[in-house]
This record gives sequence, structure tokens and C-alpha cells, in this order.
Amino acid sequence: MIEAAALLSLLTRDWNDFLVITTLLLFNAVIGFREEASAANALAALKGQLALKARALRDGEWREIAARDLAPGDIVRIRLGDIIPADVKLIEGDYLSVDQAALTGESLPVDKKTGEVAFSGSIAKQGEMVAVVTGTGANTFFGRTAKLVETAGAKSHLQESVLQIGNFLIFFALTLIVVLSAVELYWGTSFIHLLKLALILLVASIPVAMPAVLSVTMALGALKLSKLKAIVSRMEAIEEMAGVDILCSDKTGTMNLTEPQAGSDLSAVRAKAVPEADHYRLYGQKIFITWGDHDLTDNVVHLVLARTPDAPEGVKGISLFLVPKFLVNADSSLGQRNDVQCVSIEHKLGIHASPTCVMSFGDQDGAIGYLVGKENKGLAHMFTMMNEARQKVGIQGLGVADRAYQQARDYAKERVQGRPLDQKSGDRVAIIQHPDVRRMLMTMKSQVEAMRAFAYVMATDMDLAHKHPDAAERQRRQARVDLLIPVVKGWCTELSVEIASTGIQVHGGMGYVEETGACQYLRDARVTPIYEGTTGIQAADLVGRKLAMDQGAAMADLIQEMRGIEAELAQADSAELTVIGASLTAGVQALEQATQWVLQTFSHDPNAAAVASGNYLMLTGYVCGGWQMARAALVAKSKLDAGEDPGFHGAKLATARFYAEQIMPQADALLKIVRSGGSSILALSAEQF
Repeated sequence: MIEAAALLSLLTRDWNDFLVITTLLLFNAVIGFREEASAANALAALKGQLALKARALRDGEWREIAARDLAPGDIVRIRLGDIIPADVKLIEGDYLSVDQAALTGESLPVDKKTGEVAFSGSIAKQGEMVAVVTGTGANTFFGRTAKLVETAGAKSHLQESVLQIGNFLIFFALTLIVVLSAVELYWGTSFIHLLKLALILLVASIPVAMPAVLSVTMALGALKLSKLKAIVSRMEAIEEMAGVDILCSDKTGTMNLTEPQAGSDLSAVRAKAVPEADHYRLYGQKIFITWGDHDLTDNVVHLVLARTPDAPEGVKGISLFLVPKFLVNADSSLGQRNDVQCVSIEHKLGIHASPTCVMSFGDQDGAIGYLVGKENKGLAHMFTMMNEARQKVGIQGLGVADRAYQQARDYAKERVQGRPLDQKSGDRVAIIQHPDVRRMLMTMKSQVEAMRAFAYVMATDMDLAHKHPDAAERQRRQARVDLLIPVVKGWCTELSVEIASTGIQVHGGMGYVEETGACQYLRDARVTPIYEGTTGIQAADLVGRKLAMDQGAAMADLIQEMRGIEAELAQADSAELTVIGASLTAGVQALEQATQWVLQTFSHDPNAAAVASGNYLMLTGYVCGGWQMARAALVAKSKLDAGEDPGFHGAKLATARFYAEQIMPQADALLKIVRSGGSSILALSAEQF
């Protein structure tokens, strides 16, 4: 539209407007071209310094050449420490361990053998092999991924804001032009006069200087970023690049809830906040604060629950405050140290790399803090982060469990001990050949896969609850998230302890020895059922709040979705899927009956429902895991029928069947425990223990 205004000023010979608009447009173009050309030159120089080299077989000799000169079909040698210069297929050599975390997100190096593929950009950690180049440049795995990112077409927040403003002004200007032109034509006004009128409206309604102002602003931003050793190749990337420092690099945050006398019972919180001008002064002590203080970032921002002087008793009198380690000046630079100190570091069973602090607020003049949200609504505000944290702790449990399984699996493949039961002589075998070790490994593997699938589905539900275009579907997904967050947290973390303990058992006596590393996973896993609310707290939340809040509507919706998978399994012509389907049917039925019992019991005997809540949570977890394993089995069977990767998909199908036969039956056992009520648990007086 700015260009349209320039054209109209030219047609009406309004030279002053034409000169101003054209000058601003040219200025904007020159600034953008100059900055992006400067960034491109800097990036080119940087790429030249970082250019990879490759050892390639040329004319019968091994030569070191630039990686950009490689072509498909070239023979290259990959050694310890090399960055793999292209996508390659390994053709000779015994062993290569490759770190491809930057490409695939895998936390551990991957072992490669002859016939397998290694990706450009991954790093050789051990071994040496010869390979043939299969793809270079944009045709590599990394290149194709980069191309997808490049063509994604995502707009920055700044671009979106400018477009919204511009679209509104354009619509407004065009509406005025149409209306006034109709009126002027009715009165017989000349065409030239109409053009002049349109030009006046366009120039008046569209800020013609806005692009130039934005270009100058972004150019200054690019200059500042370059001094911080950050180069952006496109002007619109400046906002995102600048945000990286704000979000990731210069500060970390903590949640300060627990006090010595107020653990799970937050109604007992005593920390106080006294109003003073535009802020508050905080006094009190908090314990178990993860990463409460450190020097890895410039600042630490504490979110603190405290009471104002006139706050009512209980949780309805708790407010939330933001308390920085260092106060921030008006120019965003760091100012003086706030009155908040770490007075002790907890000595823990595990997670020794994570400092857990006792934080003291207001030992001198009072720690300066700022109210977040409204007074007396702090617990509701904090729970926005608590739900996220509970989901993340569930995934932490999954991660520890998976690592414990990986270590146990690798040890079982290497540790030679004993002969198979049906052999009296001959070579001894690795312990993975023994039935009980197989049982333990399959128990670990199947539950880790079920936990991972369940966690992924929950993460998807969280995204859909925020971003689905349909408001009704957003509400449905949020209800699902609210219902299952306690299960993700409680079930996954309880299993992580079991799986890490089983990992030690696979190692036998060596598992109890620190040198193997198996003990660390059990120590690290043990805190996860306690973090962010114990499993008992999660179970009470599930039964006392989530089920009671909607009388089981969200659970009924979940069960209905599970029955859809039951129907698919019932139609399948496969022995494995038949077994899995029967197991899922029994598990879903157990979940449905347990839910009905809890809802009926809670209204007249809440203590009995509370006694059953922990077992009900675990029942829900096992059935949700079985639901996801059944879904995986359906996909694996279809892939097997199509002849796709029979090794991988065959293992998926076998693991799903193991879960159905060996793990899912726990749902029926837990149903019986839930229905038994709480009379025996509550039978003894406190003195009789």
C-alpha cells in the first residue's frame, strides 16, 4: 500500500509526497540490503574457518580434502574425533561409535556396524571405519532438515504485529476510499480529484515511515547482537535471537513453596510479604529449593509463596511474588544484591549434580519482591507451573528408567556366566541367554516403552489444549491433561524406582558395587516420587479433585477412546493382536469399575476413597500404558505385513504382547485391592503401630 501511495502521488503529480515516500522506501531497502549483506559476509568468513576436512581415497591414495569437494561414491575414512563430512554407508571396519545427538536428540553415542548409515555432522567417538559417501550438502539428513526449517515460513512476533497493524489500516483506508468515492461520483467529481482524495487518505492512514523506522531499529539490534558474538542472516530473525539470551542464558528460576513446618500442607506457610511503595519486602525461609543459588547465570529469579499482613488463614491467603537474586536497574542492567541468601546445601541420597538449597529471605532489610497476579491467588498462579513441573518430573522418571534399562541390557550382553539350562557342557554364555534375566529385561523394556508412549501422548494433549483451533476440543484436551498429569507424574516415577532397582538385580553382585554405575540410577530415581508432590499427593489430587470435579466425565471420555482401540484389535486377524486386545479389554473394564467405585465411595466415605487412591492411580497408569502399547502393536503389525523393518517392528509387537500378558494383569489385582476398601488399613490406632 505504501508503494500504491507513491504511484498515486506520481499520477497526481504531487511531487512532495512522491519524493518523501520514495526516499523512505529506498532508505528501507538500502538498510535491509546492507545489514543482510554484512551478515552474509561474516557468516561466509566463519564458515570458511569452520570448513570440514575429509580423508578420501583419490587415485589409490588417502588424501585430505575439503568436505565440500566430496561427491556420492567417494570412499572416506572415519576416525576417532572426526566430524563425519557427509552422509555415508559404512563398508569396512569392525566398530564405530557415533554421537549424533545434535541431529536426532539421542543422549548416548550409537554403535554402528558395516552396512549401517552415519549422518553428516555427527561425531565419531570411538573406533575407525571406511565408508562410501551417499549424500552431500543439501542432500544429507542434516541438509534436508535445514531445508525444511528454511522453508517453514514462520513469521516473527514483530512481523505478525506489523502485519496486523498494516492490515487494519489498509482495510480502514480502502473502506473510506470506497465510501467517499461513491459519494464523490454521485456528485460528479472528476477522476483526478478522486485520485487526489485517495492519495490523501492513503498517506493519512498508513504510517509510511514505519518500515524505515523498523529497519533502523533492527539494524541497531543486529549491531548489538554482533558485539555479543551472535550473527543473524535475516533481519526478521533478530527478535528471536535477542530472545534467546532473555529466555535461556542470563537467568534461571526457582519455585519456593516448602518451609520447615509446611511441606505438603501449604496452608501452614509463614513467609510474609510487607507492602512498600511499588514492591514488597519478604521475610522467611524456604527449603528443598532446586538450583536455589549458583554462579552459572547472571541472575536467579525466585517465585515465592508468602502472606501479606492482612491475608486470610489457609491457602486462600497465599500470594505469589517474584524475588530476583540481583535487583534490575531501569536500563535492564543488574543492580545491587537482594536480601536473599542460600544458607545451606542439602546432602541428598542422589542427584548430587543438582544443588538443593535452604533459602533465607529478609535476614537484613527484607528481600524486595514484586507481586505476580493478584493477592491471595498465589497458589492458583503457582499451579500453572506446578502442573508443568509434575509432567517434567514424570519424564525425568522415564529418562532414569530408560538409562537403567540400557545399562542393564548392555551388561547382560557382555557378562558371561553359566550355561543354558538344557546344556550340561560347552561354552558358557552371556547372561542375557538365561530366562530370568530375559524376564527382568523385558519387564524393564516394556514398561519404559509404555511410559514413553504415554508421556508423548500427554505432551500432545498439552499442545492441543493450548493450540487446537476448536475451542470445544481445547477444553476437552485440557480436561484430559488435568485428569492425567497426576498419573504421568505418579505412575512413571514409581516405575522408575522399580526399574532402576531391577537394573541392579540384572547386574547381580556387581550392581551393588559403585564402579558399575547401576546404583546411581536407583539413587537418582528415588527422589522422583517425592518431587513436586509425593505419589500420595498425586493420588489424592486424582481422586479428590480431578475425578470429583467433573464426576468422572473426563475419565469416561478417556475410556471411550480406549474402547476404540479395542474395536480395532477385535477386527484384526492376528494371534498377537488377539491376545493384546483381550488384555486391553480386561484392563479397561477394571479401570471403569474402579472409577465407578471411587466416585460412589468418595461421596459418603472419603477416607476409604483416599485409602484406595494410590492403587487407583497405579491401575490407571498400567491401563494407559497398555492402551498405548496396543496402539503401537497395531502399527507394528501393519508395518510387518508391508515388509518394513521386520527386526524393529517384530520387537515392538513382541514387547507389546509381553506387556499385555505380564504387566497388564496387575490392573485386575489392583481393582480387587481398590474395592476392598480401607477398613484394614485404618484398623489400628496410632499407638498400636
